[in-house]
Amino acid sequence: MSYARKSVKTALKGNSYPGRGIIVGLSSDGRKAMFAYFIMGRSFNSRNRIFAEYGDEVRTEPFDAAKVEDPSLIIYSPIKTVGSDTIVTNGDQTDTVEQYLKQGKCFRCALKSRKFEPDFPNFTPRISAILHLDGDFSYEMSILKSADAKGTRCNRYTFDFEPIKGVGHFIHTYDKDGDPLPTFSGEPERVAVPSDLKKFAEEIWTNLDENNKISLYCRAIDIKSGKWERVIYNKYMR
Repeated sequence: MSYARKSVKTALKGNSYPGRGIIVGLSSDGRKAMFAYFIMGRSFNSRNRIFAEYGDEVRTEPFDAAKVEDPSLIIYSPIKTVGSDTIVTNGDQTDTVEQYLKQGKCFRCALKSRKFEPDFPNFTPRISAILHLDGDFSYEMSILKSADAKGTRCNRYTFDFEPIKGVGHFIHTYDKDGDPLPTFSGEPERVAVPSDLKKFAEEIWTNLDENNKISLYCRAIDIKSGKWERVIYNKYMR
C-alpha cells in the first residue's frame, strides 16, 4: 500500500469526467473535519442543476424547472445532518441513511438495503460518506456498484477511516469518461487536505473539467465546537 498523498489537482488532472465525487478528511491543522461533494453532467438533463441550501441540508434543484426531462436520479438531498453525524451521498440514499440513523441503526446497514443506480448500461455507483463528530472525528465511505455488465448483482464496499492531519480520501462514480462509463475501482484515493476551506474549494473547482462541471459544495466543521463554514459554487446562477 502506498502512503503517498496526491494533490486534488493531480487526482483530477486529465480526467474529463469523474462524474460525481466525495472528498472527506482532516484539515492540516487537525482542527476541522472537511468534506466536498461535486456533480458533473454530460446530458442537458444532468447539467440543468444547482445546489441549494436549507439550513444544514443541501439539495439539488433544477436551474430551469421547465426543461427537466427526468428528475428521478438528478433531484435529491446530497447532504443531511442527524445529531452529530453528517451524511454526504450522490443520490436519494441520503434519505435511507438518515432513516436508519434515526432508528439507531448504522451507515453500513442502511446501504446494505440499497444498490447502484438503474441507468443501464452505466449502472452508476452510489457513493456515500458519513462524518462522525461526537467529541472526536472519524468517517466512513461506501460505494455500491454492479457486479457484472448486466446489473444482476450488487457489490457493496465500505471503508472506515481514522483521520490523519492533512489527509483526505476521494471517491468518485467513474474512473473516466467512456461509453458506457467505467465504474470507479479500488480504494478511495488519498489526497491532501489544507486548513483553508476556500483554498480547498478553489483547487477542486478549478481542476474539474470546465465543460462538464456543474456544482460544488465544501464544508469545514470545527471538531471541538461543531460550528461550520461552507463554500458553494454553481456553474449556473438564477
